Amino acid sequence: MSNILAASGGVKQVICINWGTRYGAPFINRLYAMVARNITPPFTFTCFTDNRDRLRPEILCEDLPPLDVAEMPKNSPGIWQKSRLWGPKLGNLKGQVLFLDLDIVIVGSLDGFFEVGEPDDVILARNQTTPFERLGQTSLFRYPVGKLVPLQEKFRANPQGIADEYRFEQRFVTRNAPGGAKLFPRRWVLHFRQDCRWPIPLNYFLAPRLPRDARVILFPRNLLPQHAIDGQFGGKGKIATPLGHLRGLFAADRREKNPLRYLRHYIRPTPWVADHWRE
Repeated sequence: MSNILAASGGVKQVICINWGTRYGAPFINRLYAMVARNITPPFTFTCFTDNRDRLRPEILCEDLPPLDVAEMPKNSPGIWQKSRLWGPKLGNLKGQVLFLDLDIVIVGSLDGFFEVGEPDDVILARNQTTPFERLGQTSLFRYPVGKLVPLQEKFRANPQGIADEYRFEQRFVTRNAPGGAKLFPRRWVLHFRQDCRWPIPLNYFLAPRLPRDARVILFPRNLLPQHAIDGQFGGKGKIATPLGHLRGLFAADRREKNPLRYLRHYIRPTPWVADHWRE
């Protein structure tokens, strides 16, 4: 048994969080299925949620952990509800847990995420959108239960101030993790738009590629896996042929006003996402 898994009795503990109506059972069930196909047992999958309807029986459900905050930050791009998971207790879990966002796509083995580092480490995926800043990504990160209590206390004391200073919860975790934050290998966790989509003009002729060494693919907040499967521009429900998308450049109601951004955001339908993002 590895030292990393000793506190959990050799069990790989995977967790996620769900609140509100944006995701729900379809995303949670798919995430569980992807984990189960890509991990060596024994493992557990625990969802902290405010709605248990239609979840697979294999999923361990827990209520959302309490967070004594009168008002969550406003006008902040960070997903600060994740701070609920930073408390001294996390259901019945002990030791290291691997947190996964609900909208990721798992394409390779998760075992390595439980093998690198030390039992007391906080390890995050590397943020791909800030190449000149050593920044972690909390779409996937591993930490010992209770290790992030100082962060939760600091956030609870001044939620809006913390959000205004750091903007994103991942920057807050990276900068303030007790003992410092480590990062998983760069190529294990990739960003769909940056690492899979082809640059202009190839994105109009070639479907996004799946890099050979990828294990997890992250999706930006306005582009979900289903949008990639369908080839929807910007996740706005608009599906267009390459020619139709080019014509949209001259539309008066074009949402993306920057012409270059508009052109580079086009993606062709991506079948490999459907192959992995399923129950």
